[in-house]
Amino acid sequence: MTRVGLYLDLRIPPGARGADVVARTLDRVAEAERRGLEAAWVTEHHGFADGYLPAPLTAAAAIAARTRTLRIGTGVVIAPMLPVETLAEQAAVVDLVSGGRLELGVGAGWRAEEVTRVGADHRARYTTLEDQLRRLPGLWADGTVTPAPVQDPMPTWVGARGPRGARLAGRVGAGLLWLDPALLAPYAEGLAAGGWPPGQGRLGGLVNVLLADDPVAAKEEVRAAARRNRASYRGNDDAAPSPGDATFPRLRVLTADDAVAAVREQLGGLPGFPVTDVFCFADLGGLPADLVDRHLELVTDVLRPGLAVTAPVGGAP
Repeated sequence: MTRVGLYLDLRIPPGARGADVVARTLDRVAEAERRGLEAAWVTEHHGFADGYLPAPLTAAAAIAARTRTLRIGTGVVIAPMLPVETLAEQAAVVDLVSGGRLELGVGAGWRAEEVTRVGADHRARYTTLEDQLRRLPGLWADGTVTPAPVQDPMPTWVGARGPRGARLAGRVGAGLLWLDPALLAPYAEGLAAGGWPPGQGRLGGLVNVLLADDPVAAKEEVRAAARRNRASYRGNDDAAPSPGDATFPRLRVLTADDAVAAVREQLGGLPGFPVTDVFCFADLGGLPADLVDRHLELVTDVLRPGLAVTAPVGGAP
């Protein structure tokens, strides 16, 4: 079964108060859970003028305190920015606060300035990430880091938009948190190299859709928000992703029924591994409240049950 979730970056639009954005987001997640939402995912960036979420595990703990059943994922923590012991401690606390609901997604990061600002080696980030993932279970198991999380083992994911990260995810037996058919072969290679059984692999990631009763009207609001979001990347790093390139799927504004069909088609192009989690942005930062609220209603009331019945979930690699 494929869980459906929301993806939260907590951008603060012009004229808004950060505290209000956070409070409204937590209220919306709690209401979405009441309507059947199965997961909420948080992300990470640093130094963005619009306050793009820089502390995903802190936000995850806040979501945990406001919810009871949904899974809480990080998509992703930029792990090489943290000592592995700090990562282990923070993840364990979130797992305890949530009663064992954390999905720990980590990544190497792509913006050099984010990694180097804390004195970490950007060039060694993949090596660092793999070492961290291999060390985490032992730190919890032998009491080097306390407290221990509720879950044993902790569900882990690696966010990767290229073959190097996909192979890394496979070698450590983590889920691959990006839905790209081109990554399936390197991911399978990594699983085999790591000696993992065929059933270890799993996929999750972004399905970049926004649901609306009137997509034509909604697109005007979406375009304005998307322009602000793209501008927030400019000047931060020459390697910023383009929302239209192959590794960053363009947002599609669709009716709920069309969204179900589009996501089914996307998942159908990912044979060989179960897709256990998909998520879409809850907000783009600055969208009208009624548009966001209706989007969330359609995600919980139409997209979630539609995928529960019809979504392909793959099979053993």
